[in-house]
Amino acid sequence: MPELPEVEALREFLDEHLAGRVVERVLPLAVSVLKTYDPPLSALEGQAAGATARHGKFLALRIGDLHLVTHLARAGWLRWLDQVPERPPGPGKGPLALRLVLEGGGGFDLTEAGTQKRLAVYVVRDPQEVPGIARLGPDPLAADFDREAFGALLAGERRQIKGVLRDQSVIAGIGNAYSDEILHHAKVSPFKLAAAFDEVQVDHLYEAVQETLRSAVERAHGVAAGRLKAEKKSGLRVHGRAGEPCPVCGDTVRSVSFADSSLQYCPTCQTGGKPLADRRLSKLLK
Repeated sequence: MPELPEVEALREFLDEHLAGRVVERVLPLAVSVLKTYDPPLSALEGQAAGATARHGKFLALRIGDLHLVTHLARAGWLRWLDQVPERPPGPGKGPLALRLVLEGGGGFDLTEAGTQKRLAVYVVRDPQEVPGIARLGPDPLAADFDREAFGALLAGERRQIKGVLRDQSVIAGIGNAYSDEILHHAKVSPFKLAAAFDEVQVDHLYEAVQETLRSAVERAHGVAAGRLKAEKKSGLRVHGRAGEPCPVCGDTVRSVSFADSSLQYCPTCQTGGKPLADRRLSKLLK
């Protein structure tokens, strides 16, 4: 799933390649992709694109007086086209969900792999009309997201820290991969209760959030959209690396599986050397 660093890189990419261009047509090609109908997609045609904004994991493209908002979900992606194929694609063919064509050539496709179709597109007058954006918590890279603001979010929070970091209504933009990376950086068990952090531990976790996300954004800066997925994977230290040695201590990275996802961690760095066999059976590590 694209998370804050990749979506921020896509925002920068679109600002460079899309701003000032006029939209010729927008073609929805998957029945499930469009979540709004008023204004219609056709209202974007003939309008010039402005700046692209990021709201957590959402991209909001300013087009005329409207906003084309998308959430790429788990398996979605944006593929830039220097030249759009002359033959229009048929609906329901392969991963293609939506195509935007620009006057003078070029445009982009929104694609989604797999069978679970969760990629979403909205046309709205204000991004806050999108329910997912309206529910977002603060952006962790915002100037006013300081250590005190972060500590206030954790105070009294009785959930495990892994789930808190992933909750978009608490903090916007962090998903499964970067929550694993943040917790490894901070040397914290994913099952530790958020309210159990003392002040020093909150300091360390806040620093881990900032350093992990900012370094990922820096790595992704200037990378072409087609190479962002590979860049993300290359920079991950534990997520998706079960069975490999931890780059910090050399212990074997372990995994805990859930119904539709998994987390990765280093026992030596994060859980006092104790492996977590299964979330449903293991005692929570404090």
